[in-house]
Amino acid sequence: MFKYHCLNPIAGVGLEKFSDRYTKTEQVEEADGILVRSAVMHDMEFSENLLAIARAGAGVNNIPLDKCAEKGIVVFNTPGANANGVKELVIAGMLLAARDVVGGIEWVKDNQSDENVGKSAEKAKKNFAGTELEGKKLGIIGLGAIGVRVANVAKHMGMEVYGYDPYVSVDAAWNLSRDVKHVLHVEEIYAECDLITIHVPLMDATKGMINKEAIDMMKDGVILLNFARDLLVDEKAVLDGIKGGKIRKYVSDFPNATTAGQEGCIVIPHLGASTEESEDNCAVMAVKELKNYLENGNIINSVNYPKCDMGICDQAGRVAIFHKNIANMITKFTACFGENGINITDMTNKSKGEVAYTMLDIETPASEEIIEKLQSIAGVFRVRVVK
Repeated sequence: MFKYHCLNPIAGVGLEKFSDRYTKTEQVEEADGILVRSAVMHDMEFSENLLAIARAGAGVNNIPLDKCAEKGIVVFNTPGANANGVKELVIAGMLLAARDVVGGIEWVKDNQSDENVGKSAEKAKKNFAGTELEGKKLGIIGLGAIGVRVANVAKHMGMEVYGYDPYVSVDAAWNLSRDVKHVLHVEEIYAECDLITIHVPLMDATKGMINKEAIDMMKDGVILLNFARDLLVDEKAVLDGIKGGKIRKYVSDFPNATTAGQEGCIVIPHLGASTEESEDNCAVMAVKELKNYLENGNIINSVNYPKCDMGICDQAGRVAIFHKNIANMITKFTACFGENGINITDMTNKSKGEVAYTMLDIETPASEEIIEKLQSIAGVFRVRVVK
């Protein structure tokens, strides 16, 4: 029997995927797995029971990844599950900025007491006319699940699309329209594009990447959209760019004191993935990942451990070992089993940066003695008996 705990409300359509082998607990220290959305976990103490954390969403900056890795706690996310919801809002943001729909709506509100508001609107509407998107150049920084969808829709809308992503995956490349111009240097997007939207994860290398230097390279009157993470953009530099006429509109899905209510800023209250469909998709995907790991030891869509899938174990035992990615570890693991006369029928070892994950299927169940020996090997974080 496995126990799970929800730090945030998780859509019922996902929780329904748990079988009768699972029970929900209100005591987080009892949980084998945790489901989370936005709750901040950096100051949490993790019990020895905790095996995995599944984030129902893509971003994981609310989870201490390194701390979890060192404790052998696998952290999952759900890439692509909310991509359509975000894509649709990005397209809406582009239209709101290009046509000044927001300004027009506000004008109507301000003039609601005018009995001749319709006639007055005919005179005022030229102030909100804006431009069309067809024929404009759209630059997309980051061609992941969301970026690819935005690119394909933009092509159907008649836009000329430039995409930048030095790490674009094979799956993303297959799904990307062949008409998208894949550029090798982000500076080309800055210099050429009328609209720029950013879709990269927040890391040390990307934090503040849209800064004064980047903005200075952009075309005058550029529309900038940020539906990824607020810290990717130096928003004070953006405000300077708006005042100087470099930036026509800044559309952000991340309200804060810097941009809220500022001229030239359209700030949305973090609605990107806040659709019923997105929340359902994320919940279902997170639960499936958690179940596959707890029941089989398989790791799919982890952000702190490598992908590793050995299917369902049909042997007497399966052992998973979390360890440092250093030489000679496999030799030491296999020696432990060999010295105890246990045959290994299947094995896989995968690494991700400084950590690695090894799974072994064995013909007889592992004894406590073998588990203790494995755990005592220098560089081993955790040993888990899956079966």
